[in-house]
Amino acid sequence: MNSRMPFERPHRRPPGKDVAQGTGANPLLRVDDLHVCYGSITALRGVSLEVNPGELVAIIGPNGAGKSTLLRTIAGLNVPRLGSVVVNKESIVGRPPERLVAGGISLVPEGRHIFGSLTVEENLRLGATTRTDGRQAVEADVDRLLGLFPVLGQRLRQRAGQLSGGEQQMLAIARALMAAPALLLLDEPSLGLAPLIVRSVYETLATLRAGGLTLLVVEQNIQIALRSADRAYILDAGRIRLSGTPQELRALPQLHQVYFGERP
Repeated sequence: MNSRMPFERPHRRPPGKDVAQGTGANPLLRVDDLHVCYGSITALRGVSLEVNPGELVAIIGPNGAGKSTLLRTIAGLNVPRLGSVVVNKESIVGRPPERLVAGGISLVPEGRHIFGSLTVEENLRLGATTRTDGRQAVEADVDRLLGLFPVLGQRLRQRAGQLSGGEQQMLAIARALMAAPALLLLDEPSLGLAPLIVRSVYETLATLRAGGLTLLVVEQNIQIALRSADRAYILDAGRIRLSGTPQELRALPQLHQVYFGERP
């Protein structure tokens, strides 16, 4: 595999710096007029969005809206029929997923997809397989992530399949972070978790964002998404119906209609 970075990683913003609430002149991620099909079924219809460096942006919508398809396409797992996906001003459409991971895009998939027969530590280290910055940097990130997720340090030699659902979600996030991403994609991180665990997961995401990481999060839970995001897009039937800051979206009378699949 070509070891050249697919795109240059941006400098992370320092903790505490304000994040632009609207679209910026130099977004980290720009998706434009994206159309994705599964055979004769069109899953995404002209989707466009931007994510600025250091933002947490949520994609909210009901089941079947196309949210997972959107993340999978950005991660290189789907090839669009039309449209573009640009990271740091460079097109990434058609590049294999492993090159995108090496270049700074990590996906935490819906359902976590950890390797249950492997230990927590083995799962973590698998996340670093595309890195070329040396063993010392990888070991430093293992230590950092065990500090961020203390429960994983307590379970390091345990098989991942024996973890609780919340612990597995933490492991899936930590494994994705071991790739040292500039952009972290998360597909339904709250799915199937108890409310207290959901709160803990989103507190961790807020910590990552404060450290400068850029996050694009797919979420069905509209309340937790709007509490956590800098901006959000409402996706329904493969189209972006609404977008804005949480405050702007809450003020829109049609938000409830669009989210529950009723056409405004």
